[in-house]
Amino acid sequence: MMRLSQNSTLAFFALALQLVSASVGEKVMTPRVVQQAAFTVIGISARTTNAKEMSADGVIGKQWGRLMQEGLLAKIPNKADKAIVAVYTDYASDHNGEYNYVLGARVTSDADVPAGMVAKRIPAGRYAVFTSEKGPAAKVVPEAWMRINSLPKSAVGGDRVYGADFEIYDQRAVDTQNSVVDVYVGIK
Repeated sequence: MMRLSQNSTLAFFALALQLVSASVGEKVMTPRVVQQAAFTVIGISARTTNAKEMSADGVIGKQWGRLMQEGLLAKIPNKADKAIVAVYTDYASDHNGEYNYVLGARVTSDADVPAGMVAKRIPAGRYAVFTSEKGPAAKVVPEAWMRINSLPKSAVGGDRVYGADFEIYDQRAVDTQNSVVDVYVGIK
């Protein structure tokens, strides 16, 4: 039988504990990698940071409230489908820096952008697609992002490009208390 040093034994038990915790307490997020065609989103936009979103000054929740309360989806012309799309783009650096958050819908044409809204072109490219747990969207989506942002690049499928990342809220997210959301992360 091989003898392990005290440090090796501690490292082995730490690794075993991580594996057990991951399999029991948290679903291991394994993405599928896709080649995504370019598309355009029309919606409302705000500049924010992840740190700001963890405070009372967060804007993402307010953007969702505005989208729903003001019926803004109905004002977006040329919708490609019924899904809501949330885009993270124009990163200042990485997930720790500022970015624009655009909330709206995919469109077939951006020729008619309503007042107070923006059109944002999402570039074609490789994306790692993660699927959230099922539950309240306001809980499972931030949890998915926290896990994604803590993953090593080998688990994401490559280096992140921080060009555009997005979430798709399709028919699986209609019941906001039992939502499943796909998160697309741009990779090299």
